[in-house]
Amino acid sequence: MRILKAKFCFTIFILFTYSTLFAQDIELAKKEALKLSNEATILMHDEKYEKSLVKSRIALDKAIKTNDDQLIARCYNIIAANFDGIAEVDKAYFYYKKGLLYADRTNDDELKNWLYNNLGNIYCFDKKEYSTGIDYYKKSLAYSNKIADNEQLVFTNLNIAWAYFDIGNFSKGLPYLQYINKYHQKYGDQTTVVALNMLNGMYCSYNNENAKAQKFFERAILIGKSEEDKSDLSFSYQEYSRFLLKTGEYKKAYENLAKYNMLVVEINNEEKAKKVNIEGINLELDEYKREIDNIESKYKTSEELHMEKQSRNKQISIVIISVLLFIIIMLYFFYQNMRLKEKNKFKDIQTKIQENIYNASINGQEIERKKIASFLHDDISALLSSAGLHLSVFQAKNKSTSEEIIKTKQILKEAHDKVRDLSHQLIPSLLARFGLYFTLKDLCEKNSNSTIHFQYSSSVEDKTRYDEDFEMKIYFVITELFNNITKHSKATLAQINIEEKEDQLIIHIQDNGTGFNTDIYNSNDGFGLNQIRARINNIKGKIKINSNEKEGTKIKLKIPILSKT
Repeated sequence: MRILKAKFCFTIFILFTYSTLFAQDIELAKKEALKLSNEATILMHDEKYEKSLVKSRIALDKAIKTNDDQLIARCYNIIAANFDGIAEVDKAYFYYKKGLLYADRTNDDELKNWLYNNLGNIYCFDKKEYSTGIDYYKKSLAYSNKIADNEQLVFTNLNIAWAYFDIGNFSKGLPYLQYINKYHQKYGDQTTVVALNMLNGMYCSYNNENAKAQKFFERAILIGKSEEDKSDLSFSYQEYSRFLLKTGEYKKAYENLAKYNMLVVEINNEEKAKKVNIEGINLELDEYKREIDNIESKYKTSEELHMEKQSRNKQISIVIISVLLFIIIMLYFFYQNMRLKEKNKFKDIQTKIQENIYNASINGQEIERKKIASFLHDDISALLSSAGLHLSVFQAKNKSTSEEIIKTKQILKEAHDKVRDLSHQLIPSLLARFGLYFTLKDLCEKNSNSTIHFQYSSSVEDKTRYDEDFEMKIYFVITELFNNITKHSKATLAQINIEEKEDQLIIHIQDNGTGFNTDIYNSNDGFGLNQIRARINNIKGKIKINSNEKEGTKIKLKIPILSKT
């Protein structure tokens, strides 16, 4: 009994010692993660983004090992802020959302406040989804009130007022502007003075208090120049040029618009410079490659072990040949089964990589479409508008009716219209403004002609909206399918029907054309359907194709609705 009791006590002692050491390791990892995250924050504020990202990722790795939600959320916020700093908006958005997921499990209201405010900035100033952005700002405002952070209250109220003014809703933005005017001197700081004067100028302009508006805009620009705040200064130039255009001061309007354009170019160049040392890495494909390497390594190891075991069994076969034969047969079947599994897994991963390459190519095309459309709309169109405004000012000033000037204005207008049309072809303006259903109805009308008629029907209300990227992906998939019908089917009638069922979008597309052999298409895709299938898989959807020669084609898409507004 004494011996058993001694063993039991010794076991308890070992367990206690182990748990104590484990707790010490966790505490040490937390301290290291916190130290690294603080260093990453300092580097980020110094605009040393590459070094900050390296440290914050190491900190995140240690934080995850400690299972500390607050520390994990903090690391994600730093990573996101780094990407925000180099204008990688999509990556910043992804990591802010990850950070918020962990922060919501904690009682750290200050951290939640930061994350909601940062997400509000992205939705309002980058995605231009003001309704969602204002909701995030208001959640940030609630946490600021909860922790009595007066400085953050002023800052968030300013962001909300700005967002409302940007969409022309001055009545809703006014209470937030009044709050800032009341408390800015006590709790605000110098970084928001330019924006505050600009917002007051915008409201006075809306209220037709032109003299006050003029003073506020001029003060914003004066302070912006002295503080070298290029971002807020550029917005001030832009809003001031709009005010001057409204009051008929075309020359000054043009001058301020030119300063705005010049500052935008400088800001864009600075953002490009920040990105020079940050190399984009496709982590997902790297992960797949590592998995393939592991499989190949595992396969080789299994083969070597089998050869050694086979050699050993041959030596033993002299003694127990019957047992050896049985073992060899069993090992052979086991080996073949494992090899088959490994080959299938290897093939599945290769297929998945190919699909990801398709999606990477497609996503790249969509990103380039956005960039080119944005460049045409925001830069080229603005320059053409500036040139037209300049000619108008010159014509008004010199009271000239020169035929050359009139023709030049017509040419500029025609160029502006063509740039706008090209921008809308790349990313349809109807899709951004009115959503998927209006755009698809318009697409059917545009594709219909004397040879083929596209018929549209839907049980979903036309005004229903989804996430912008989701709508764009669905639109391009359907556009590609319509192109296939027009080019290959020889159909006279095509129909599209859309319905929502159990949080899924069900899309039926059919035509009365010649059809095709789906077995041949699966082995040799001549219609780009493999790429369409990759697009559908990328958004977790399914595609089913029924077609026979001379019997037309029926396609069914079943896609989960990612988000709905």
